[in-house]
Amino acid sequence: ARTRVILALEKAASNARNVASATGLNYNIVLHHLRLLEAEKVVTRKGNRPFLWELTGMGQQRLVNLKAH
Repeated sequence: ARTRVILALEKAASNARNVASATGLNYNIVLHHLRLLEAEKVVTRKGNRPFLWELTGMGQQRLVNLKAH
């Protein structure tokens, strides 16, 4: 699920509802993984609710590693 979330955010910053729609995952699952990824500094949230989530530099590096495998 995290990989799908990261890949969805590769294209552009997005809110959790749009990520859920793009990935086919449940909204609560997406929000859970976004929070875990935020704790790992892979994504960051910006603005006010609904937050826009985007990949950090570390997240972009992780994406490159995912694509290499």
